[in-house]
Amino acid sequence: MHRRIRAARIPAVAGVALLAALAATAGTTAATAAPAPAPHPQPGQQVEYFTEPGGHPHHTTVPAPHTPAHPLLPWVKGDGKVTSVVNNGRVGDKLDVVFVGDGYTASQQNAFHAAVRAKWKKMTAVEPYASYRNLFNVWAVDAVSHDSGVSGDPDQSVKRDTALGSGFFCDGVERLLCLDTAKVESYAAKAPAADLVVVLSNSTKYGGAGYNDVVSKVGYDGIATASADNEKSDQIAVHETGHSLGKLADEYEYAEYGTYTGTEPATSNISTLGAAQMADRRTKWYRWLGQTSPDGGTVGTYEGGGYYPKGLFRPTDNSIMRSLGREFNSPGREAMIAGFYRHAKVLSSTRSAGTKVGRGERLTVLPASASTTVRWYVDGHEVTAARGKTSLTPRSLGVRADGRAHTVTVKAADRTSAVRDPELAKKLTGELAWKVR
Repeated sequence: MHRRIRAARIPAVAGVALLAALAATAGTTAATAAPAPAPHPQPGQQVEYFTEPGGHPHHTTVPAPHTPAHPLLPWVKGDGKVTSVVNNGRVGDKLDVVFVGDGYTASQQNAFHAAVRAKWKKMTAVEPYASYRNLFNVWAVDAVSHDSGVSGDPDQSVKRDTALGSGFFCDGVERLLCLDTAKVESYAAKAPAADLVVVLSNSTKYGGAGYNDVVSKVGYDGIATASADNEKSDQIAVHETGHSLGKLADEYEYAEYGTYTGTEPATSNISTLGAAQMADRRTKWYRWLGQTSPDGGTVGTYEGGGYYPKGLFRPTDNSIMRSLGREFNSPGREAMIAGFYRHAKVLSSTRSAGTKVGRGERLTVLPASASTTVRWYVDGHEVTAARGKTSLTPRSLGVRADGRAHTVTVKAADRTSAVRDPELAKKLTGELAWKVR
């Protein structure tokens, strides 16, 4: 189902013009009032939602917030407070995930933090998140609500006053959990960085949404909403990150869309090409054709995807970009890893690179994953005995106290088998260096 709604409003500038025209009419009976300008449609936001845990997603358009975000409430203790939930390294070296809560009162913020930890644990049980946990920092931003819970839970008659305005029955769809994205922006901006934003609403009711056309000054791509205490809602957030991080298209279709006749889509997991054409042109997911995929079955070209039942092909029969409760397929997993590395580095350290260290000072590095190789060098020569080590001292590498300047370098490369694109593989490297005093 693909639904679109529009709401009309008169802009403020139009109202000023109308008042001026009325004033002119009052000054002279001969004057004719200027006609009121035609109302403009309110801007809409595309959202994706899920009516059941294992079902195909749907899309609709809901009105965008037309009022500026309310400022944070400094007189409410704890509102806007930022808590580090997972700290794997410096901001800028990691992909920073920001969770914002809604429908939690001042006394319920600990429950929100517990929900963040539980939801992140479930999200990172899905590959490739599971293999790349070290790449993420996680932040919780407290949004203090007047009421506990969210509107539309358990039914449409329930209205609650919350910090972000979360509510079910958005656009008349029970499981569609909408909110005020401008208010989300004001809270997400409080975190040290925000590459990915997830809003957890204080509810056990199944539901959520994906705002994938949000333009953020903070820098994140899209917002995912989910019920904090529903055990199935984490899959909504994972699917939505397929769009925001992996830049993946949806792999499901709507019967009414018919046959696609356009140009080749830019997204990596949808194509107009069949398997033979794809292999011949060496494009899209041709490197994965014929291989067993983690979501089950074999990678090929399955017709139906990108909302069209005909004319577009997807890599596998049923990945998480088609139905919840599934895994990313092989091309999708590769795209997600590429997305992770757009924000995070293959190698990071607790000590800033380029600084001076003593022979006995410990250098500790954090590789991106178990598939990352680590090698150490002194003055350009590898110390083979130190391969794979993540914590050591320059002295243990053989740096002598000879009064000369020495340089210790560590190099890392992610050799994951989940990446087959050689151009992407070249980018999955990094190095750090220190001067030994």
